Amino acid sequence: MPEPALLEPLPRKTILPPLEAGDRLSRAEFERRYEATPKSVHAELLEGEVYFAEPKRWGRHTLPQGRLLHLLLTYQTATPGSAAGGETTLRLDEENEPQPDVVMFVHPKNGGQATIDDDEYLQGAPELVGEIAASSVSIDMHKKLEIYRRNPIREYVVWRVFDEAIDWFAWRDGKYVPLPADEHVVRSEAFPGLWINVPALLADRWPEVQKTLQAGLSNPEHAAFGAKLHAAKTK
Repeated sequence: MPEPALLEPLPRKTILPPLEAGDRLSRAEFERRYEATPKSVHAELLEGEVYFAEPKRWGRHTLPQGRLLHLLLTYQTATPGSAAGGETTLRLDEENEPQPDVVMFVHPKNGGQATIDDDEYLQGAPELVGEIAASSVSIDMHKKLEIYRRNPIREYVVWRVFDEAIDWFAWRDGKYVPLPADEHVVRSEAFPGLWINVPALLADRWPEVQKTLQAGLSNPEHAAFGAKLHAAKTK
């Protein structure tokens, strides 16, 4: 009699562990688990450790984020070759994948230092990132500052909500130094013409914010920067 056929073993089902705050993961493993996480969960990988974002309150987060993003989008409109947005994923290095509250960068086609990869994520360091810091101020002013400095991102903005203050840092010789405010106006070095009336921005006095920004956009440095971006694209 013929021997009975052996039954083929059933394939094992791979069980993907859930993403947990405090997990120590590589960026690849973080992304694998994050893809399987409910979309309502927002997580970042900082120095190889998983952090979950807290619920975003209107006055403590959404409102100031909107003001800062509005400012950057207004600048973007006047500066072809630049791009601004909110809460995008940054693939910085093998242990860091943050989601900053605002981002501005020079488009790769115009000579920017970050690229857009095949998954449509930003890869590398954009020229500017910003964080709205309420309960997260200790992370934003220490761990994230060090991550962004090391990569390096040219300018880092921290809006400290409870302190009613905005810190605008520029990358110089491997360190972040605060950009000086001349009569309460901070002038970006990474984006010439991006002039920020800090007290007006904090108080949501938008006509004053707009007036200061328009003065910056009318400055010859902004025109020269726009010409530089255009020339880089046409090479």
